[in-house]
Order: sequence, then structure tokens, then C-alpha cells
Amino acid sequence: MSCGDPHEKDCSEVLDHLYEYLDREMPAGECADFQVHLDECSPCLEKYGLEQAVKKLVKRCCGHDDVPSDLRSKVMGRIDLIRAGETVPEVSVLEQAKKEQAQREQAAASEEGTGTPEATGSTDARSETARAE
Repeated sequence: MSCGDPHEKDCSEVLDHLYEYLDREMPAGECADFQVHLDECSPCLEKYGLEQAVKKLVKRCCGHDDVPSDLRSKVMGRIDLIRAGETVPEVSVLEQAKKEQAQREQAAASEEGTGTPEATGSTDARSETARAE
């Protein structure tokens, strides 16, 4: 997208990094460049306003869900892979995070000695004993 006016920062570049700007994940110097562009470019400012409104709506409606602590880093890692043109694993980031969280909980329960039979493997031993009888 381009508004047709010359800008120091191209409209497509601004829109490609709009969420970094919205989420305040951009270095201060780049934020200043983005703000200058938005002040000069009404189509980008309109898109920014729309995305900001959507973000506020999502936060209001969905902002209370617990998210696994490492999910954000995994999502950002996937985004980096996609931007770099690399192959993205088939497993969804959320499923991968859930699986890893379950593995951590299982390991912690096993270390404490308070694990469930499933975590300690005793269910398999009981099943084998029952089959043998």
C-alpha cells in the first residue's frame, strides 16, 4: 500500500511493522520515524487507528485468559522464521507450548516424588502385572 506521497519511511514498511509499533516492541528511534510517517500519511494513520481499535477490543474481550509463559517467545520465533522464509514446523505454537508445559509439570512432579501414576510410569507396571495374572 502506498498513499502516493513521498515519505522517508515507505508505507509498506510502516504497515509491515505496525504491530511492533502498537505493542511498543520497537526501538525508540524507529518509533519516532513511525510517528512522523503517521503524522504525514492519512491512509497509514487510518490503518493504525483501525488496528489500534481491534487491539483494544480484543484486550477487552479476551484479555483475561491465562497464556503459557513461553508462548509469546514461541510465536515471535515462528514469525521470525516466516519472515526469513524458513520452513515452519507443522505443530501449532499453542499445542507445542501446552505439550512442553505438561512435560515440565510431569518432570517437576516426578522430581518431588508426588507425581501421579501416569507421571511416574506405575500405571504401565500395574497394567503389565494385571495382564500377567
